[in-house]
Amino acid sequence: MLILLRHGRTAANKAGLLQGRLDQDLDEFGVEQARRSAEVLLDEFDVDAVIASPLKRAQQTAAAFEMPVDTDERWIELAYGKYEGVPHADVPSEVWQAWSDDFHYVPEGGESLASLDDRVRGACDDIIERATDETIVVVSHVSPMKSAVGWALGTDIGISWRCHLDHASICRIDFRSRRPILHTFNRTIV
Repeated sequence: MLILLRHGRTAANKAGLLQGRLDQDLDEFGVEQARRSAEVLLDEFDVDAVIASPLKRAQQTAAAFEMPVDTDERWIELAYGKYEGVPHADVPSEVWQAWSDDFHYVPEGGESLASLDDRVRGACDDIIERATDETIVVVSHVSPMKSAVGWALGTDIGISWRCHLDHASICRIDFRSRRPILHTFNRTIV
């Protein structure tokens, strides 16, 4: 089983900023989200391994499991380039439209959704064998999680524009004959 857990809240999240690769700590509420989510998941499942993005907010959320954490760069958040740290509302509408219309669009200093999707799908493909026999928790970010959900559903990264994931939300993917099956989407504990 593959359990995807979005990191807890940060000050930038609370302020409505695009965070991307900004490397911020969880805020007090985010720490509580991480603690409670880990507690519930450990109570419900026999977690065999925890993997996390290298960014602090994901590492701090993963640490709440009190288990060794493997870091995998492929689960890092989308690079928003010059829009990192900018309020969502201040990103020009033509930029949002470009991202939505063209998965290969790259903002200045950033990354395309197509590039993110390629790396996340590679990580998902690499984890199938383990997740068929073990319960693996991956602590990541909104864009990589949406990509992984798209992978499980057999859709493209365009799914990103048609779904929402809260902070510390959980998506659960099981496997039948090595085929991913989405069981849970956007479950929150806190």
